[in-house]
Amino acid sequence: MKILPRYILKEHVSPFFVSLLVVTFILLIDRIIDLLNTILEKKLDISTVMQLFGLSLPYMLALSIPMAVLVATILAFGRMTVDREVVALKSSGINVYRMIGPLLVVGIMLSGLMVYFNQTFLPNTNHKLKNLMVKIAYYKPMTIIKAGEFTNVLDYTIYVRQNNVTELKDVLIYDRSETRFPRTVFAKTGSVQQMDNGNSLQITLKNGEMHERNDKEPGKYQVRNFSSFVVNIRNISSNMDMFETGFRSDREMTGKELQTNIKDKKNEIAKLSAELTGLNAKIKSIQAEAPSFYRDSDLRRYKVMQKMSEDRIADLQESKQSLEVEFHKKYALSFAVIIFILIGIPLGLMTRSSGIGMSFSVSSVIFLIYYVALNGGEQLADKGHVSPFLAMWISNIVFFICGLLLIYASIKEKRLIDLPQLMWKIQNWRRKKVEIPDEIRY
Repeated sequence: MKILPRYILKEHVSPFFVSLLVVTFILLIDRIIDLLNTILEKKLDISTVMQLFGLSLPYMLALSIPMAVLVATILAFGRMTVDREVVALKSSGINVYRMIGPLLVVGIMLSGLMVYFNQTFLPNTNHKLKNLMVKIAYYKPMTIIKAGEFTNVLDYTIYVRQNNVTELKDVLIYDRSETRFPRTVFAKTGSVQQMDNGNSLQITLKNGEMHERNDKEPGKYQVRNFSSFVVNIRNISSNMDMFETGFRSDREMTGKELQTNIKDKKNEIAKLSAELTGLNAKIKSIQAEAPSFYRDSDLRRYKVMQKMSEDRIADLQESKQSLEVEFHKKYALSFAVIIFILIGIPLGLMTRSSGIGMSFSVSSVIFLIYYVALNGGEQLADKGHVSPFLAMWISNIVFFICGLLLIYASIKEKRLIDLPQLMWKIQNWRRKKVEIPDEIRY
């Protein structure tokens, strides 16, 4: 590698990693605030907490890596402009945009890694994180039950007047697990324990009574008093293996899984659409018949079938849209790295600032606009207002055009924000007739 490309890349290494650490730390603080209540309430051990944040880190990196690239590019070229290195390169007959080549090569390689990261690694960690959150929900069973609220756990609804973490007081349980008539259990006190490696809850009740009706004799109503009674809630599925597949939402599916699900839904929609066409033809045929009891009965039946098919198709279309949006979003975020390099180079040359604060400020505004546009497009696509491809790629297309325009403007020696001149004018605003010194002007 030649000296100039190597130097340009070297100038980006430190700003990139510093920016990555700062942005990831900010996202991590936000995540800590979100999970702080759960951590304190469940009294999670340090191992579980580390696992929780470790699994949260990948989706933070999916956002922080593109932004770190933008910050590093603006900062590196801003410093080179302030230190007159760009002027030196131009005076040596070197076109400043020869610098883009090495960065684009690295950007394409990084985008390729991000494609793999977003399509394969990130969905699997999202799935593991979801399963861990389910386990945590039942980690401290006494905290599951909120005082003064109805808590549903499978076929049981639980209400307590007071929960002091070690004991439940004035407990009411509706048990719908065995009969069609809910069994009602009252108790003065109670406690909850995890059993079967966290897959079951055992609720021990003290000093209460049980009210129940018999399925075989609905008119018979029984009331029994007890000094101690145990309610076992089994198979709550909290001990899921974190490496099992299980049910996955769209954000937990890999690229191949998304493609497979999209294809399956398209096939099902096509099949239902063919059935719906047949139903519509049948309804028209029946409507042409002379009115009769059997004709009206068949018409009602076929219209119900028609409505069910239409509703199912609408549900499948909505689900397919959501899957397609997620599929394109993974690629769009990956290629945002290249887009931000194209934007960052002219911004660094035009802002002419070597300060990290300025770089972060400009980058934050740009990334915020990009991310809001991306999320807005996602919502519109989920509702079917725009195609998933356009919704996810329109931000990249617009920012790519903006990058080309900024490159053209920087070639013409345009300045977006000249911070040295701006700061000098602020400091010397009373001395209006004094000219700006040459070392600041140029």
